[in-house]
Amino acid sequence: MAAASYKQFCPVAMASEILCNRWTIVLLRELCAGSTRFNDLRRGVPRMSPALLSKRLKELEAHGVLERTLIQKKPEVFEYRLTPAGLELGTVVEAIGIWGHRWVETDPSLENLDPGLLMWDMRRGLNVTPLPLRRIIIQFIYPELTEAEQNWWLLVDPKHGVDLCSVDPGFDVDLFTRSDLRTMTAIWMGLDTVVKAVADDRLLLIGDKDIVGKMQLWLGLSPFAVQAKQVV
Repeated sequence: MAAASYKQFCPVAMASEILCNRWTIVLLRELCAGSTRFNDLRRGVPRMSPALLSKRLKELEAHGVLERTLIQKKPEVFEYRLTPAGLELGTVVEAIGIWGHRWVETDPSLENLDPGLLMWDMRRGLNVTPLPLRRIIIQFIYPELTEAEQNWWLLVDPKHGVDLCSVDPGFDVDLFTRSDLRTMTAIWMGLDTVVKAVADDRLLLIGDKDIVGKMQLWLGLSPFAVQAKQVV
């Protein structure tokens, strides 16, 4: 529940009491994007503590924004799904994202780098259509990061979809990509391109030429990347 009330009858004030607690809008972004399990939600908000995530989920449930369903008893596993009221917030979250992409300065945005969050978002948005109809392994290498965060693998399977690994899955790699995290984040946000990053020697691609040539097409870009930036 909100810590304090604005004590105004205005619907904006009343809605703000529910939606403007810290992390709530970001959590709603993950729910609107389709995450339904606690661990998946955590991967989408990696800097949010498990205790606070649990608290915010309970608050949203109490306000009728989402519903929780027990799908496994031992151990207990719940699914969190948006109610009609929650689904209606999708346009609100989208509008906030569009505004942020268009009007928030680029440099401050690219100071908030997180490899786990970036790769999770890329996994979710990856477009499998341009890729060959077989299992594809794509390794992303960020050499400036710690050993534990340097290497990530996207596993694309026609039958099972796209998975993300931070530990070597043990398969032959079809494409190695090597760049700094800022460059890949800028590409994902639509602030840079694969072609420009390669030309500037900020992105190295080694592997299947067909996959390399179509990277800008299959790469899971931010849903806001198509929006024209108003500030730089």
